[in-house]
Amino acid sequence: MKNLVIVVACALIDRDRRVLIAQRKMGGLNGGLWEFPGGKIEHGEIPEEAIIRELKEELNVETQSACLAPLSFISHAYDNFHLLMPLYVCRKWQGEPEALEHIELKWVRANRLRDYDMIKADIPLIAPLRDLL
Repeated sequence: MKNLVIVVACALIDRDRRVLIAQRKMGGLNGGLWEFPGGKIEHGEIPEEAIIRELKEELNVETQSACLAPLSFISHAYDNFHLLMPLYVCRKWQGEPEALEHIELKWVRANRLRDYDMIKADIPLIAPLRDLL
């Protein structure tokens, strides 16, 4: 039986209807690949609190739970654990996103997300974003 790991992800969407993706640092699981920002839910957190915290830690932007809307989720099997990840959409935040924990950030049109070498678990989230935008 595999350990279940629950993480959250967020698609920041700008006024031009582009989605922010982030390139993971080299080394570690999925190093160098692109992803939607987010991370693990800490003990005692609800998903929205985790997204707010992760956006501040990873991108130095601030938002609130009223600005987060759940869009979809993935269930993905890795070799030694199983990942469950809801994707939230956020259109309102304060601050300009900075790559504090990533190599690079890019604003990408939803129909161009497949042009990037995305983490395998994030790929199923592209279709719901394309449909939304």
